[in-house]
Amino acid sequence: MTKTVFVTGASGYIASHIVEQLLTTTTHTVRGSVRNLKDAAKTAHLTSLPHAAERLQLVEADLTTDGAFNQAFQGCDAVIHTASPYVLNVKDPQRDLVDPAEQGTLNVLRAVVSSGTVRTVVITSSMVAMTDEPVPGHAFTEADWNTKSNLKRNAYSYSKVRAEKAAWEFVELPENKDKFRLVFIHPFAVIGPSHTKTVNVSVEIIQEIVTGKMPGIVDLNFGYVDVRDVARAHIRAVEVETAQGRYVCAAEAWHLEKVIEVLKREFPGYCYPSFRLPNALVCVASYFEGQGRGSFLRSHIGKGGYEFDNAKIKKDLGMEFMSVETSVMDTLKDLRKWGNVPEEK
Repeated sequence: MTKTVFVTGASGYIASHIVEQLLTTTTHTVRGSVRNLKDAAKTAHLTSLPHAAERLQLVEADLTTDGAFNQAFQGCDAVIHTASPYVLNVKDPQRDLVDPAEQGTLNVLRAVVSSGTVRTVVITSSMVAMTDEPVPGHAFTEADWNTKSNLKRNAYSYSKVRAEKAAWEFVELPENKDKFRLVFIHPFAVIGPSHTKTVNVSVEIIQEIVTGKMPGIVDLNFGYVDVRDVARAHIRAVEVETAQGRYVCAAEAWHLEKVIEVLKREFPGYCYPSFRLPNALVCVASYFEGQGRGSFLRSHIGKGGYEFDNAKIKKDLGMEFMSVETSVMDTLKDLRKWGNVPEEK
């Protein structure tokens, strides 16, 4: 059945792929919010997509403004909420991360109830809402919650926890119960091609590897997922009416050394880091990286590899993930396309 699907933060890294796939692989009508409709350069990658002229409508909305989406959601069948700050180093974690994530999510959900037509809400979260560090021998599932993050330790992770808990509390209120179906998608480190020149935090790791900003191999091991798969998961969560609750969205866990090995093999013309940096040295250096990035390094360095169970998303949504190797190679090709890394020597 053809639906009208609203995508918040439509110009973002993940959201742009969601909009593209909605337009090219479904017959759904798409509405999307952006911060400034007058800045055509920031929306050109959306308005130039196939079928955008017939089936895409962009509206201007500020996530933190009460009632900003009330009119925009009228007549929509589903909302995919992707808009939320994704940065590690900020001046004020409460103001810059937690408040926009939590209050923005509640603003969206209030508008959903007000609309009277929206029956499905899919929200982009992150694996960091389940944990902010690996636990050797434990495979993370949808039952896990991150209980360690706070405003001083991995504040971005904390913002994701707060936003999700606020959402689940909202749907349990008597006046909201059974008004709509709520799904959370929890991607790990998202890589893959971008619709714009902007480099997201996870892709920045690959950029640093090939541009010499990473002086040595850091002892980091975490999960990866391709942005195109993340977009596909959101759309399937809309279309599969039995989908409910939380979903781990990740392909495989790789050590940074394995990422470098693939890049060296496929793109030999760069100068790659070749020796492992001592964990103690990285921990000391982390205190000069800014609070957010430094906290992330200290909670991950030398902690072993991540394990996770993605069986639920495969079973419920029929997801099969692209190989991390393909995603890594496509990421570097895209970075070169945008001029974010130089060509090989």
